[in-house]
Amino acid sequence: MFDFGIPGYRPEWLSGRLAITAVHGARRARLAGRRLTRALLVWDLDEDEWFTDCPVLLDFEGEQVEINHWKFDELSITWNTVDPARAPDWPDFHLAWRDDVPDELTALTGQSCSAVEVLMWRDRDLVEGTIVSLGFGFPNGQVTIYNALDENGMEFTPPGDRYTRYGLGTSEP
Repeated sequence: MFDFGIPGYRPEWLSGRLAITAVHGARRARLAGRRLTRALLVWDLDEDEWFTDCPVLLDFEGEQVEINHWKFDELSITWNTVDPARAPDWPDFHLAWRDDVPDELTALTGQSCSAVEVLMWRDRDLVEGTIVSLGFGFPNGQVTIYNALDENGMEFTPPGDRYTRYGLGTSEP
């Protein structure tokens, strides 16, 4: 299994909202009310940019959720498996974990998570209903970690009409 050059990382790929909710719904629900204490991304030091192939780490007072999108519709959510003190080792790249980028993500640090949503893409195209994203709401902001077609993407505005939103414990929008 490919570990993305991250010692100890073993992604667990799932597809579809129902599979993700069945496996991670209860634990995901427990993030609500917890403070985001740290958010980490793998950074390409040579290009000075986010290395979007590796997982996004969000630490909620010691409960670290590791989110990674892969291929067309696969999402891996793991918990407390990645030690960001250990640098990723990917041939031909000079990578490191950073907790100070981008500004919109670091601005959420210290805030309590007010919402955790599973988001389903619903634009009328080939991927409608197949791509699952995770949205995290905070009193003064929002982050959505989405599938940017075989890598992670992030946006910091409310999900809007492009997504059907499923909150904690809901099966219908």
